[in-house]
Amino acid sequence: MLKATRRDWMSMTAGGLMGASMSRWMPLLAADTAAAVERKRSCILLWMPGGPSQMDTFDLKPEHKNGGEFSEIETSVPGIRISEHLPQLAKQMDECAIVRSMSTKEGDHGRATYLMRTGYLPQGPLRHPTMGSLFSKELAQTESDLPNFISVAPYRFLSPAAFGPGYLGPQFAPLVVGSAQPGQNDDDENSLQVENLKLSDAVNTAQAGARLQLLEEIESGFRAQRPGVAVNSHKAAYDQAVRMMQAGGAAAFDLSEESDETRDQYGRNHFGQGCLLARRLVQRGVPFVEVSLSSAAGNAALGWDSHQNNFETVKDLSEVLDAAWATLMTDLKQRGLLDSTLIVWMGEFGRTPVINPNAGRDHFPAAWSTVLAGGGIKGGQVYGKTGEDGMQVAEKPVTTPDLLATICEALGVDPQKQNMSNVGRPVRIVDPEAKPIQEVLA
Repeated sequence: MLKATRRDWMSMTAGGLMGASMSRWMPLLAADTAAAVERKRSCILLWMPGGPSQMDTFDLKPEHKNGGEFSEIETSVPGIRISEHLPQLAKQMDECAIVRSMSTKEGDHGRATYLMRTGYLPQGPLRHPTMGSLFSKELAQTESDLPNFISVAPYRFLSPAAFGPGYLGPQFAPLVVGSAQPGQNDDDENSLQVENLKLSDAVNTAQAGARLQLLEEIESGFRAQRPGVAVNSHKAAYDQAVRMMQAGGAAAFDLSEESDETRDQYGRNHFGQGCLLARRLVQRGVPFVEVSLSSAAGNAALGWDSHQNNFETVKDLSEVLDAAWATLMTDLKQRGLLDSTLIVWMGEFGRTPVINPNAGRDHFPAAWSTVLAGGGIKGGQVYGKTGEDGMQVAEKPVTTPDLLATICEALGVDPQKQNMSNVGRPVRIVDPEAKPIQEVLA
């Protein structure tokens, strides 16, 4: 097979040699990237703000009064059943490991979101980094023209501090693409844009280069006189932005390159197009991408926070989730990328098994579900079990540190590695008492 290294690719692009032969080279480049021995694993976090109901997604109880309105359906793995509103995902169950025994103690959105995304509870002045910052730091592609952590339409309203780089500093902050606000409908699939990547019409390439050179001359003296984390972070962020503009990194965000059929399969909404963007980014070597599902057509709830009309809300959100997630896995597999891409589905907690008078389910951290799939995961299984009424974990409880340590192991990251914090003491990526779930690791 004809091979094209990254250096060859850049050389041919810069020289204008690709032209009409682009379609011939792109599949070869993708195949070469997927097959490369040195390729590090990537992670796509499917974040479900508000807390999705385990009782109506991955741990139904149809024989109990707590079960609610939804039915179970069979999956590609005999004996594993999930919600009727996730039919496409059911066909992918051989690649998934459902963890039905998550058990935490935080029922407040802010604290629970912070815990699940950082592995720790808020601790005064200590600013813990979100998992995307932690993992992308360890999996970073040093020569990449794209950021190592990209967050698509994050729903930060419930816990802003849980979405930043914390003590790792600004250079490990995510590039945010699109946004989500309380009550916002996310049907506009064309709003996932990165601002200011193109030059002004009044500035040509030569002028831009001259301005960048002048800026570098001015700032180099400043950096020499005032070395420090803030100055270095500014330099790193600016250099990254320039590389994206000059090397064509912006093309990764141009979803119009995809066929209408592909875009339709993912779903013409924030989450669907966000998952398509995640595939494009992972394909180009971005190690960590997160995509949030915070609303769907007709859903005015705060994400999955279904205190009222739980079944209507979960049905609408599940239909968006099902198309996007299942298509993402199929797409990654066809491109040889699923084995090196870990997919994590989770929110900050689950919902009460007992249905409240408003046909809703309330906050419930005692017994709920998460799902792991793809790279580093032994799929086709369920880990842990809840009781017949769903009120407690009956077998194999899993804590937040346990889950994050499992993610670390699947990605090839040492969960006990330490980073120096903003209060002058080292902090491990995951609490040292964490126990990775060995049964789900490939």
